[in-house]
Amino acid sequence: NIAITICDPEGNVLDMNQHSADVNSHGHKIIGNNLMDCHPEPAKTKLKGLLEHQQLNAYTIEKTLADGSKVKKLIYQTPWYESGEISGLVEFSLEIPEDMPHYVRG
Repeated sequence: NIAITICDPEGNVLDMNQHSADVNSHGHKIIGNNLMDCHPEPAKTKLKGLLEHQQLNAYTIEKTLADGSKVKKLIYQTPWYESGEISGLVEFSLEIPEDMPHYVRG
C-alpha cells in the first residue's frame, strides 16, 4: 500500500504505480503532466526547491476520506539519480498507524 510517483528534473510525471493512480484524483492521466500544475502554493514552490537543490522532504499528513474516516500518511520525497546526475524526484506515500511506535536503538 505504498503510492509511488516519479518525476523528471522539470517536474513532469514520468510514472506512477497503481496505488498512486488510485489515490490521485486524475489517476494515470497525470503521467506526462507537470507536478507544478497539480499543486497549489506553497507546495509548488517547495517542489521547485526540492528539484533545484536536490533535497529530501519528509513529513506526515492526516486526511479525511469521503466516508468521514481519517488516515495518517508518511510522505517521503527524495531526489533520484542516474549516472550521478539528478533525474528528478520520487515520492513515496504510505499509510501509517495513528499511534505508531518509535524505538531508539543503539
